[in-house]
Amino acid sequence: MRIEKLEREFHYCGIVLPELDSALDLESICSAYSATYPEITTATVSGPEVIGNKLVYTLSKAIGTKG
Repeated sequence: MRIEKLEREFHYCGIVLPELDSALDLESICSAYSATYPEITTATVSGPEVIGNKLVYTLSKAIGTKG
């Protein structure tokens, strides 16, 4: 038996965002990427889903109305 650590990968609007640092929690990763993609601050996170040797998290834009 062999134990492997799965890498994390983040998908957002068709873009694959790589793992920044495996020591960071999910909230910190989202915060770091929000500098480039501000909508991530309100995005919903689903997953992880195991695909191959990666844990894939999907970030989806929050849909709503202003007002």
